[in-house]
Amino acid sequence: MSRSVRLFRLMQALRVLPKPVTAARLAQETEVSLRTLYRDIESLRASGALIDGAPGLGYTLTEDPALPPQTFDRLEMEALVVGLSDVSQRGDPQLAQAAASALAKIAATLPERQQRQILHATHMVYRYQSPPQVAPDMTLIRAACWQERALDLDYRDAEGRITTRRVFPLAIVYLDRGPGLLAWCCLRQDFRKFLMARMVQASPTEESFHPDRVKLLRRFVAQLTREQARFQPPPQEA
Repeated sequence: MSRSVRLFRLMQALRVLPKPVTAARLAQETEVSLRTLYRDIESLRASGALIDGAPGLGYTLTEDPALPPQTFDRLEMEALVVGLSDVSQRGDPQLAQAAASALAKIAATLPERQQRQILHATHMVYRYQSPPQVAPDMTLIRAACWQERALDLDYRDAEGRITTRRVFPLAIVYLDRGPGLLAWCCLRQDFRKFLMARMVQASPTEESFHPDRVKLLRRFVAQLTREQARFQPPPQEA
Protein backbone atom coordinates (compact mmCIF):
# COMPACT_ATOMS: atom_id res chain seq x y z
CA MET A 1 0.00 0.00 0.00
CA SER A 2 1.42 3.39 -1.00
CA ARG A 3 1.93 6.09 1.63
CA SER A 4 -0.66 8.40 0.05
CA VAL A 5 -3.31 5.67 0.08
CA ARG A 6 -2.40 4.81 3.69
CA LEU A 7 -2.77 8.45 4.81
CA PHE A 8 -6.11 8.73 3.00
CA ARG A 9 -7.39 5.62 4.79
CA LEU A 10 -6.20 7.00 8.10
CA MET A 11 -8.07 10.28 7.53
CA GLN A 12 -11.22 8.38 6.60
CA ALA A 13 -10.92 6.21 9.73
CA LEU A 14 -10.57 9.33 11.89
CA ARG A 15 -13.71 10.79 10.25
CA VAL A 16 -15.90 7.70 10.56
CA LEU A 17 -14.94 5.76 13.70
CA PRO A 18 -16.40 6.71 17.12
CA LYS A 19 -14.23 9.26 18.89
CA PRO A 20 -11.70 9.10 20.43
CA VAL A 21 -10.20 6.32 18.30
CA THR A 22 -7.47 4.23 19.88
CA ALA A 23 -4.12 3.90 18.14
CA ALA A 24 -4.60 0.12 18.02
CA ARG A 25 -7.90 0.50 16.15
CA LEU A 26 -6.40 2.97 13.70
CA ALA A 27 -3.43 0.68 13.09
CA GLN A 28 -5.83 -2.17 12.41
CA GLU A 29 -7.87 -0.07 9.94
CA THR A 30 -4.79 1.06 8.02
CA GLU A 31 -2.94 -2.28 8.32
CA VAL A 32 0.27 -0.82 9.75
CA SER A 33 2.31 -1.15 12.93
CA LEU A 34 1.81 1.24 15.85
CA ARG A 35 5.17 2.87 15.14
CA THR A 36 4.12 3.61 11.53
CA LEU A 37 0.74 4.84 12.72
CA TYR A 38 2.29 7.41 15.05
CA ARG A 39 4.49 8.66 12.19
CA ASP A 40 1.44 8.92 9.91
CA ILE A 41 -0.49 10.94 12.49
CA GLU A 42 2.41 13.37 12.75
CA SER A 43 2.48 13.61 8.94
CA LEU A 44 -1.22 14.50 8.87
CA ARG A 45 -0.71 17.10 11.57
CA ALA A 46 2.17 18.60 9.60
CA SER A 47 -0.11 18.88 6.54
CA GLY A 48 -2.69 20.89 8.49
CA ALA A 49 -5.07 18.37 10.06
CA LEU A 50 -5.98 19.21 13.66
CA ILE A 51 -5.84 15.87 15.50
CA ASP A 52 -6.23 15.91 19.26
CA GLY A 53 -4.93 13.07 21.39
CA ALA A 54 -1.84 11.10 22.28
CA PRO A 55 -0.74 7.47 22.71
CA GLY A 56 -2.87 5.83 25.38
CA LEU A 57 -5.63 8.47 25.13
CA GLY A 58 -6.98 7.97 21.62
CA TYR A 59 -7.29 10.45 18.75
CA THR A 60 -9.98 12.86 17.55
CA LEU A 61 -10.01 14.73 14.23
CA THR A 62 -11.19 18.26 15.10
CA GLU A 63 -10.48 20.00 11.78
CA ASP A 64 -10.13 18.39 8.36
CA PRO A 65 -8.10 20.38 5.81
CA ALA A 66 -9.14 18.06 2.97
CA LEU A 67 -12.79 19.15 3.12
CA PRO A 68 -14.13 22.68 2.54
CA PRO A 69 -15.96 24.41 5.39
CA GLN A 70 -19.74 24.07 5.45
CA THR A 71 -22.43 26.25 6.96
CA PHE A 72 -25.72 24.74 8.12
CA ASP A 73 -28.30 26.04 10.53
CA ARG A 74 -29.59 23.81 13.33
CA LEU A 75 -32.67 22.58 11.45
CA GLU A 76 -30.65 21.79 8.32
CA MET A 77 -28.31 19.63 10.38
CA GLU A 78 -31.29 17.80 11.90
CA ALA A 79 -32.59 17.18 8.37
CA LEU A 80 -29.21 15.77 7.30
CA VAL A 81 -29.16 13.40 10.29
CA VAL A 82 -32.72 12.19 9.61
CA GLY A 83 -32.15 11.68 5.89
CA LEU A 84 -28.84 9.86 6.17
CA SER A 85 -30.04 7.80 9.15
CA ASP A 86 -33.02 6.63 7.10
CA VAL A 87 -30.73 5.67 4.22
CA SER A 88 -28.54 3.69 6.61
CA GLN A 89 -31.58 1.67 7.73
CA ARG A 90 -33.40 1.26 4.40
CA GLY A 91 -30.48 0.93 2.00
CA ASP A 92 -28.41 -2.08 1.09
CA PRO A 93 -25.15 -2.56 3.06
CA GLN A 94 -23.01 -0.54 0.63
CA LEU A 95 -25.47 2.36 0.55
CA ALA A 96 -25.81 2.28 4.35
CA GLN A 97 -22.03 2.45 4.72
CA ALA A 98 -21.90 5.35 2.24
CA ALA A 99 -24.52 7.24 4.28
CA ALA A 100 -22.48 6.87 7.48
CA SER A 101 -19.33 7.96 5.65
CA ALA A 102 -21.09 10.99 4.14
CA LEU A 103 -22.37 12.14 7.54
CA ALA A 104 -18.89 11.77 9.02
CA LYS A 105 -17.37 13.84 6.21
CA ILE A 106 -19.99 16.56 6.64
CA ALA A 107 -19.45 16.66 10.40
CA ALA A 108 -15.67 16.92 9.90
CA THR A 109 -16.11 20.23 8.02
CA LEU A 110 -18.14 21.88 10.78
CA PRO A 111 -16.96 23.93 13.74
CA GLU A 112 -16.77 22.05 17.03
CA ARG A 113 -20.05 23.52 18.34
CA GLN A 114 -21.96 22.29 15.28
CA GLN A 115 -20.26 18.90 15.44
CA ARG A 116 -21.70 18.51 18.93
CA GLN A 117 -25.15 19.44 17.59
CA ILE A 118 -24.93 16.64 15.01
CA LEU A 119 -23.80 14.15 17.67
CA HIS A 120 -26.74 15.17 19.89
CA ALA A 121 -29.41 15.63 17.20
CA THR A 122 -32.97 15.58 18.54
CA HIS A 123 -34.43 13.84 15.46
CA MET A 124 -33.89 10.08 15.19
CA VAL A 125 -34.99 7.29 12.88
CA TYR A 126 -35.90 3.80 14.11
CA ARG A 127 -37.39 1.22 11.75
CA TYR A 128 -38.35 -1.93 13.62
CA GLN A 129 -39.10 -3.93 10.47
CA SER A 130 -35.98 -5.07 8.67
CA PRO A 131 -35.82 -4.05 5.00
CA PRO A 132 -36.64 -6.83 2.52
CA GLN A 133 -33.71 -8.93 1.43
CA VAL A 134 -32.50 -7.80 -1.98
CA ALA A 135 -31.67 -10.71 -4.26
CA PRO A 136 -29.58 -9.19 -7.07
CA ASP A 137 -26.29 -7.35 -6.71
CA MET A 138 -27.18 -3.70 -6.13
CA THR A 139 -23.68 -2.67 -7.22
CA LEU A 140 -24.40 -4.10 -10.68
CA ILE A 141 -27.78 -2.37 -10.90
CA ARG A 142 -26.39 0.98 -9.77
CA ALA A 143 -23.60 0.70 -12.35
CA ALA A 144 -26.15 -0.02 -15.11
CA CYS A 145 -28.11 3.11 -14.13
CA TRP A 146 -24.97 5.26 -14.04
CA GLN A 147 -23.55 3.85 -17.29
CA GLU A 148 -26.96 3.86 -19.06
CA ARG A 149 -26.71 0.22 -20.15
CA ALA A 150 -29.55 -2.27 -20.54
CA LEU A 151 -30.07 -5.15 -18.13
CA ASP A 152 -31.53 -8.61 -18.70
CA LEU A 153 -33.76 -9.44 -15.73
CA ASP A 154 -35.05 -12.83 -14.65
CA TYR A 155 -38.13 -11.61 -12.78
CA ARG A 156 -40.73 -13.43 -10.70
CA ASP A 157 -44.25 -11.98 -11.06
CA ALA A 158 -47.00 -11.96 -8.42
CA GLU A 159 -48.11 -15.48 -9.46
CA GLY A 160 -44.59 -16.87 -9.14
CA ARG A 161 -43.87 -17.15 -12.87
CA ILE A 162 -40.34 -16.22 -13.95
CA THR A 163 -39.84 -14.29 -17.17
CA THR A 164 -36.75 -12.78 -18.76
CA ARG A 165 -36.98 -9.15 -19.80
CA ARG A 166 -34.58 -6.61 -21.21
CA VAL A 167 -34.98 -3.27 -19.47
CA PHE A 168 -33.45 0.19 -19.55
CA PRO A 169 -32.78 1.01 -15.84
CA LEU A 170 -33.64 4.63 -15.09
CA ALA A 171 -33.63 4.93 -11.29
CA ILE A 172 -33.62 2.96 -8.04
CA VAL A 173 -36.77 3.87 -6.11
CA TYR A 174 -37.74 3.13 -2.51
CA LEU A 175 -41.37 2.03 -2.32
CA ASP A 176 -43.57 1.00 0.60
CA ARG A 177 -42.92 -2.66 -0.27
CA GLY A 178 -39.16 -2.21 -0.52
CA PRO A 179 -36.63 -0.98 -3.07
CA GLY A 180 -37.48 -1.24 -6.73
CA LEU A 181 -36.10 -0.40 -10.16
CA LEU A 182 -37.86 2.14 -12.34
CA ALA A 183 -37.16 1.01 -15.89
CA TRP A 184 -38.41 0.99 -19.45
CA CYS A 185 -39.50 -2.57 -20.23
CA CYS A 186 -38.60 -3.49 -23.81
CA LEU A 187 -41.08 -6.40 -23.70
CA ARG A 188 -44.10 -4.33 -22.63
CA GLN A 189 -42.93 -1.09 -24.28
CA ASP A 190 -43.87 0.81 -21.14
CA PHE A 191 -42.52 1.94 -17.79
CA ARG A 192 -42.41 -0.59 -14.98
CA LYS A 193 -41.31 -0.66 -11.34
CA PHE A 194 -39.58 -3.98 -10.68
CA LEU A 195 -39.33 -4.95 -7.01
CA MET A 196 -35.77 -5.92 -6.12
CA ALA A 197 -37.03 -8.77 -3.92
CA ARG A 198 -38.61 -10.45 -6.98
CA MET A 199 -35.49 -10.27 -9.13
CA VAL A 200 -33.99 -13.72 -9.52
CA GLN A 201 -31.00 -12.52 -11.51
CA ALA A 202 -29.78 -9.34 -13.22
CA SER A 203 -27.25 -9.62 -16.06
CA PRO A 204 -25.43 -6.64 -17.63
CA THR A 205 -25.43 -6.14 -21.38
CA GLU A 206 -23.43 -4.01 -23.81
CA GLU A 207 -26.55 -2.24 -25.15
CA SER A 208 -26.51 1.48 -24.37
CA PHE A 209 -29.68 3.56 -24.04
CA HIS A 210 -27.77 6.81 -23.48
CA PRO A 211 -29.49 8.73 -26.34
CA ASP A 212 -32.95 7.81 -24.97
CA ARG A 213 -32.54 8.25 -21.20
CA VAL A 214 -33.53 11.92 -20.96
CA LYS A 215 -36.48 11.44 -23.33
CA LEU A 216 -37.69 8.44 -21.32
CA LEU A 217 -37.47 10.31 -18.02
CA ARG A 218 -39.40 13.25 -19.49
CA ARG A 219 -42.10 10.86 -20.73
CA PHE A 220 -42.31 9.23 -17.31
CA VAL A 221 -42.62 12.58 -15.50
CA ALA A 222 -45.31 13.72 -17.96
CA GLN A 223 -47.20 10.44 -17.50
CA LEU A 224 -46.94 10.73 -13.71
CA THR A 225 -48.22 14.32 -13.83
CA ARG A 226 -51.26 13.25 -15.89
CA GLU A 227 -52.05 10.43 -13.47
CA GLN A 228 -51.78 12.72 -10.46
CA ALA A 229 -54.08 15.28 -12.14
CA ARG A 230 -56.78 12.62 -12.61
CA PHE A 231 -56.94 12.01 -8.86
CA GLN A 232 -57.04 15.67 -7.86
CA PRO A 233 -60.41 16.63 -6.32
CA PRO A 234 -62.39 19.14 -8.41
CA PRO A 235 -62.18 22.77 -7.25
CA GLN A 236 -65.02 23.80 -4.99
CA GLU A 237 -67.31 26.60 -6.04
CA ALA A 238 -66.98 29.85 -4.21
